[in-house]
Amino acid sequence: MDLALGNPCAGSATILHVDMDAFYASVAVRDRPELRGSPVIVGGGYRGVVLSASYEARRSGVHSAMPMMRARRLCPGAIVLAPDFARFTAVSTAVMETFRAVTSLVEVMSLDEAFLEVAGARRRLGSPATIAERLRARIADEQGITCSVGVAGTTHVAKLASRRAKPDGVVVVQPQDATAFLHPLDVEELWGVGEKTAASLRRLGLRTVGDIAHTPMTILCRALGPAQGALLHDLAWGGGRRAVAPRRSPDEPDRSIGSDETFGRDTDDPAVVRRELLRLSTKVAGRLRAACVVGRTVTLKVRFADFTTITRSRTLLDPTDIGVEIHGAAAQLFGALGLQRARIRLVGVRVEGLRPAVSASRQLMLGARTCGWSEAERAVDVARRRFGTAAVRPASLLAPDR
Repeated sequence: MDLALGNPCAGSATILHVDMDAFYASVAVRDRPELRGSPVIVGGGYRGVVLSASYEARRSGVHSAMPMMRARRLCPGAIVLAPDFARFTAVSTAVMETFRAVTSLVEVMSLDEAFLEVAGARRRLGSPATIAERLRARIADEQGITCSVGVAGTTHVAKLASRRAKPDGVVVVQPQDATAFLHPLDVEELWGVGEKTAASLRRLGLRTVGDIAHTPMTILCRALGPAQGALLHDLAWGGGRRAVAPRRSPDEPDRSIGSDETFGRDTDDPAVVRRELLRLSTKVAGRLRAACVVGRTVTLKVRFADFTTITRSRTLLDPTDIGVEIHGAAAQLFGALGLQRARIRLVGVRVEGLRPAVSASRQLMLGARTCGWSEAERAVDVARRRFGTAAVRPASLLAPDR
């Protein structure tokens, strides 16, 4: 489902709210394809609550945070699965890194949702609407789950737009169209309006966001208190935060820089994998140098055709931001796996244990050259900034006819 209000390529709607569709249930069904099309509930026992429900279960009225006993009564044929938080966290981490490949301005709200500011990525990737579609396609391809994206000029409107986009869609709300989008909505849609506040608003005869917008603020403040009354009035007119505050989920691992790539077709050719590891290592090293950080631990990620994912790590003697060294470690980790004709879907390279480059020291080798790979790769950085990212690259990454 796709809906656009206004021109999705114009204006200043550059904030994306990306929300995974029925995240826990979607990951569980992805890992157990035989459950596809069945009502699935992820949650605790009879005394627990629903963490997530597939859309088949939602048709029976089941929703997250509902007591499990009630959910079972509403949907007696549902398949109830215990949550696998290690699995959910791994998928979430991969999704958030996909976001960071688009922009460094990512505000993680939970395992399954985040805000992105994509103004700086428009020249490279296209309009915000195009970026939203790219993200949906990549997450579906790499993770086997879907997401919905709201695009707007504020975080509040973007979040409401992503709700309207569900499931598996994009809604773009340009700033000039924000009030037309907001005013027909029920009052419960606004941030900060729970059951108690909604009841207070309804006692005033306010049932839609438009009703709130056209009510004098003095009346709202008298009924709800000065702070909440002013906030709801502002939100009803399309207000809210116009900037993303980058932050990482507390569930994510220590700060790191990495990149991964899904092959166009699953491959069992080690040469193809090693060539991709070189490209990713070069890319990660460039990001490390741009951030003025170095790291000691190189992590290899391999995802197979059945979505099984493994990671292997190696800690270097000295912290590095050199692509050749990162690739050497990643290639050794891949070789140590001893894979025989295994179909590989995705590979990734990550450098962890980061620290400022100025605080790191390297052990000099007796007889080593004064200038080496570090200086060479920094010279490449200069050339790429001037002539483009494709100006200089390792010879093995050139097309055969080059």
